[in-house]
Amino acid sequence: MTTQAPEYRLLAKLEAAFDRLVERAEALVDTWRLSNAESWTFETAPADAAWLHRALLDFWYQDGQDGRSTRSYIGLFAANEAVMEKLGAVNAAKKAFAEQLAEIRREVPGLIPEIKAVLPFRHPALHAHLHGVGLARLHLKQCWRAIPAAPAEVSRIRLAWYTSGRSIKRLSVRDAERMLLALDSDAAHVRIQLRTLAGLPDSEPLAQVQPQAPLMRANLFFREPLDNGHSRQAMNVALPLFVPTANGQLPDINQPPRHPPEQRTRAKRSDARLEDTPLLPSLRIYRYRDR
Repeated sequence: MTTQAPEYRLLAKLEAAFDRLVERAEALVDTWRLSNAESWTFETAPADAAWLHRALLDFWYQDGQDGRSTRSYIGLFAANEAVMEKLGAVNAAKKAFAEQLAEIRREVPGLIPEIKAVLPFRHPALHAHLHGVGLARLHLKQCWRAIPAAPAEVSRIRLAWYTSGRSIKRLSVRDAERMLLALDSDAAHVRIQLRTLAGLPDSEPLAQVQPQAPLMRANLFFREPLDNGHSRQAMNVALPLFVPTANGQLPDINQPPRHPPEQRTRAKRSDARLEDTPLLPSLRIYRYRDR
């Protein structure tokens, strides 16, 4: 490795943060196993400690996986105080890992490819198994995404697919022009969109819309209102949801459909700020409605 002193220091700190994350995740699995508490998973595989270990330590790219996407592990695990304490330690390790990674992105972004290749070797048992099935590269987002936890005891949980999510990025006219020019500027449809863009004032804000993949959302109904007075809460559950309980039992759970609906399940907001038709279809860029 040709890493210089400052880079070596940053990499060493990240390696230590990754080690703590793996060790704490394994401690969480072991503590839950000893608790003999109830569990449930949306998958056909049993929601046992082996499944939980696989879900919490899946930090790897699969062959051909889009770097922006992450895999979901939908499950519910009853958790006593010891398990919730271990869960807090895992999420703290994830936060520390993310903060260390952000520092590297600021200071020496060129280290990122090396990080993805080198960190897996720090845990040979994991790496040896995963390398054989094409999972040798680290997926950084799957390392630092937090494990969800209910903030209090729950009487029932209702799971439902959420298919209306989208991300909206605000752009300037010049931003949109640069993005169009990066396409094939000789193509007729790109030239048409460049002409459309030329008719806008430079000061007009635009929005690029990216639809998000369907995700599972859990609606939690608490046994007692929280300190803020709320008696229910909704949260996304791409990783196993830990539910605090004194008796080791899960609350009442519904069985959601195996697959998300093909169409939107929520009515379109009447106060949507974007126009219905994209201004630049090739880039999914929209104008804002007149206010």
